Amino acid sequence: MQSAKSLLWVMTAALAVTGCANQNLYSGDVYTAEQAKVTQTVVYGTLVSIRPVKIQAGGDSLLGTIGGAVIGGVLGSAVGGGKGKDLATAAGAVAGAAAGKKAMESMDLVDGAELEIKKDSGDIVVVVQAPNAAYQPGARVRMVQSGNKVTVSVVQ
Repeated sequence: MQSAKSLLWVMTAALAVTGCANQNLYSGDVYTAEQAKVTQTVVYGTLVSIRPVKIQAGGDSLLGTIGGAVIGGVLGSAVGGGKGKDLATAAGAVAGAAAGKKAMESMDLVDGAELEIKKDSGDIVVVVQAPNAAYQPGARVRMVQSGNKVTVSVVQ
């Protein structure tokens, strides 16, 4: 039982640490390592509308699934005896895995802004990134594109 408690503490700590992931990477002010020192295309436009959205940051909930299964299995093993205990352990592991996956997915949600932009060329595009108080309809924006990645910033 002592090893089960230790494992429970380790899994809880791991889940807590994953909630501290860098959420600034969706900002128009943050570039990835692949975008540094690369020629990028600049296009200007006008912000037409802003819609608040959620961004699924991580996409990988394996840690939550495994952690939930372990915790559920440990809790299930504390119920009953004999075959009943085995069934409770299995049911606890399955239920814990589902709950852990869902919990991890909800922890990975970050606030975002869907920016509808009318380019100077007349084309209309939508870019999703981190919200910024400077994003207001009618604001002049600069879009920097490298491959399929775009960052938007308000022209000062």
